Amino acid sequence: MLKRLAELSLRYDELNRRAQDPNLAKDPKQYKEVMREHARLSAAADAYREYRKLLKELDGAREVASAETDRDMREMAREELRALEARKADMEEALKTLLTPPDPLEEKNIIMEIRGGTGGDEAALFAADLFRMYARLAELKGWKYEVLGASETGLGGYKEISFSVSGKSVYGSLRWEAGVHRVQRVPETESQGRIHTSAVTVAVLPEAEETEIEIKPEDLRVDVMRAGGPGGQCVNTTDSAVRLTHLPTGLVVIQQDEKSQIKNKAKAMRVLRARLFDLEESKKQAERSAARKSMVGSGDRSERIRTYNFPQNRVTDHRINLTLYKLDQFMQGALGEMLDALNVSAKAEQLKAG
Repeated sequence: MLKRLAELSLRYDELNRRAQDPNLAKDPKQYKEVMREHARLSAAADAYREYRKLLKELDGAREVASAETDRDMREMAREELRALEARKADMEEALKTLLTPPDPLEEKNIIMEIRGGTGGDEAALFAADLFRMYARLAELKGWKYEVLGASETGLGGYKEISFSVSGKSVYGSLRWEAGVHRVQRVPETESQGRIHTSAVTVAVLPEAEETEIEIKPEDLRVDVMRAGGPGGQCVNTTDSAVRLTHLPTGLVVIQQDEKSQIKNKAKAMRVLRARLFDLEESKKQAERSAARKSMVGSGDRSERIRTYNFPQNRVTDHRINLTLYKLDQFMQGALGEMLDALNVSAKAEQLKAG
């Protein structure tokens, strides 16, 4: 661990020197990379300096404890030594966490896709509830969100809805939301008061920059058409809806929310780029060791991750066996405790895997 910390400290010093080079600012991409790595290593470099200082204090305390002849003074020195040893153990645990390799996607913005699954209208209504939950979380966190596309049902639900979320550590916070969310409650349309179980799938796609995913014009088929709304009615009377088909992968994105064909194509490209990026990242992860799959699961959309039980005001995450009896607050965006527990669990597994 000390060897790795020493290497990081040297790298941090090198980045410090590079950051002060006036020529660096002339290359915006390189400047961004240097400053991002500098910020990431800052905490580890500071902690390493504190740790080395503590080791010197420990050496001094050991010398005093062994050399002191006065009984009371020797006992005081031993007490100080015990306190320093405890502090050393705490610092080593903190340093291990800092040495966990960062996820390069941590700081990325995301595109979330929520789709009603088993349960028909009730699943669509819960999809709308989940969207509102994430929107409230975004407001609490100071993140921005934008609806990219939605397919509504007559009862106020969503067959599917996609939206972007941007801000600090969005992907790092929400990556574990991907999967199947199961709801247990009495639907408004249920006259007998019976509890129904429905399911909704959530996808969390790190949003890719144009430089990260190249989409060749010859790989893309663009179809324009008239936008349609619920019940077959027209949203507008111009051919503004856009369907993009990525020929190599067969991925299809349809965008029709905007009245402008240009705006619809731009939104569709964002979604397509995010899906292609997610596809690439999934392949990379599959190639890494199986140990990389942490306790919190793989993030696969077919995996049931959480149950929302409304009669009992209970939400349970099945990956970390955490149950909270405050579903009402949870649905208002108070996901902090759950998200923190998922991230702590993932980091612990990563450390275990080495």
